[in-house]
Amino acid sequence: MTSPEAHPMTDPAPGALDAHLIVDRGDFHLDVSLTAAPGDVVALLGPNGAGKTTALRALAGLTPLTGGHLRLDGTELDGTPPESRPVGVVFQDYLLFPHLTALDNVAFGPRCQGAPKAAARAQAAEWLARMGLTDHAAAKPRRLSGGQAQRVALARALATRPRLLLLDEPLAALDARTRLEVRAGLRHHLADFEAVAVLVTHDPLDAMVLADRLVVVEHGRVVQEGTPAEIARRPRTDYIAQLVGLNLYQGRADGHTVRLGTGPAIATTEHLTGPAFVAFPPNAVTLHRDRPTGSSARNLWHCEVTGLETHGDQIRAALTGALTLTADLTTIAAAELDLHPGAKVWATVKAAQTHAYPA
Repeated sequence: MTSPEAHPMTDPAPGALDAHLIVDRGDFHLDVSLTAAPGDVVALLGPNGAGKTTALRALAGLTPLTGGHLRLDGTELDGTPPESRPVGVVFQDYLLFPHLTALDNVAFGPRCQGAPKAAARAQAAEWLARMGLTDHAAAKPRRLSGGQAQRVALARALATRPRLLLLDEPLAALDARTRLEVRAGLRHHLADFEAVAVLVTHDPLDAMVLADRLVVVEHGRVVQEGTPAEIARRPRTDYIAQLVGLNLYQGRADGHTVRLGTGPAIATTEHLTGPAFVAFPPNAVTLHRDRPTGSSARNLWHCEVTGLETHGDQIRAALTGALTLTADLTTIAAAELDLHPGAKVWATVKAAQTHAYPA
């Protein structure tokens, strides 16, 4: 299921990012178009090996383009050395200079741009204050927590006043508790950023919280693009459906029924004709050990449990049979049903809990 649904800007605003990134690397081919207006935060999302990091490195000038173009503020950047581009980068492991204090790490960029030492350090102090790190200005990276190091790296990138800010998995190195706090702070700083920010992540929550627009890349191509709400409501590939936690199928709609190519029909409340997707969340699925009678659910399938795993405070069951799907249920319900791999169950979903849309 790889039907693209992209809505790129056709006429980028002044000061916008206008990129068509073509990179050939052996047997891998990247062909991704990105456009964004000043103030936009765009998240590149995709599985490992999809081309996200290659795209980010191409934007930074660290990987040369094979074709296409890269314009920022109306200026062609392809061929411009990385150090001469108005681009700030926050790498996954932050790459802070271990021998420099937090203050001097942040002052490094302005110094490279020709600012006198005193002026650069004054700018750095201002940025550290914005990040709530004034008390850590004299600390070297080894004395900083993961969240503090991330904020120093962000301050260092922003101190050069970039027109394009690139963030490569900026929260990946943090533990779960720190990640929650730093994510909220990063969202605040990105909201105040007046240029374009591009975030690479494989974490859907990071993307949904931090970005205004998601660009989903698979196999070096854009397969879907839109706001987080649009992507979450209408996924168009299996990867995206898994990302947002939906069961997704593709078939042909005839009225209130979507008939799958290699499976059963699914009843829906939407009235459609032609190629269509139909999706429903795992918590819409009700499991029964015996075939239910008198149920109002119009969708009923006989399945076998193939796996069980803890999912938050619930149990997620993987099922195959008439339909391959996942179902969420409470631990009590799982125990009462005596669920285990190999158990035979009936799965029901009400038509009102499905969502059908054109493919």
